[in-house]
Amino acid sequence: MTFIRTSLCALLCLGSLPAFALSEQGQQQLEQLQSRWAEINYQLPQAQREAAFASLSQTAKQAVNAEPKAAELLIWNGIILSTYAGAKGGLGALGLAKEAKASLEQALAADPKALSGSAYTSLGTLYAKVPGWPIGFGDDDKAEALLKQALALNPRGIDPNYFYGDFLFQAKRYTQAQTALEHALQAPGRPGRELADQGRREEINTLLSKLRAELQ
Repeated sequence: MTFIRTSLCALLCLGSLPAFALSEQGQQQLEQLQSRWAEINYQLPQAQREAAFASLSQTAKQAVNAEPKAAELLIWNGIILSTYAGAKGGLGALGLAKEAKASLEQALAADPKALSGSAYTSLGTLYAKVPGWPIGFGDDDKAEALLKQALALNPRGIDPNYFYGDFLFQAKRYTQAQTALEHALQAPGRPGRELADQGRREEINTLLSKLRAELQ
């Protein structure tokens, strides 16, 4: 079984006041995790990503250990583990996906609105991409419900629209997918996350090209 290689990234946008405010050091760590994630995911050759994400996952774990109730750090720990799983592939990726799921569920318990509902986006994408029973925990119904919750909290966000569009594309619901992906392209830019935005827009355009080919 090969774990579907995909970027399972979640959106960082302006969020509501968290239940447990990050310390100044925690905020700096969060920004460093986001920046390094974007560099690995969009600038490193694919052959180098697994090792780089493995290292970054240790940094994220240390950040969470320092502030275990910070939903933002739990979210990014889940995002990094998810993307590490995608880079690793194979059965070993499933264990990482389960760790990511646990971290994202902890984030939802701490503050479901943190980072504009990013935990819903990433958890929904995990349910969509991981194989279903008896191999894994994948579940399309849960995936769609979580992705819709993410959109309810952040309807203009680039990531919730992209990942829901990808889900709809995989389900061959092409007209709905096109609408979601076009909304994703119209999303406002995120200050400080220019590399992530650029990489995501490239992914959106690539998926739109595939979708338009299916519609012809």
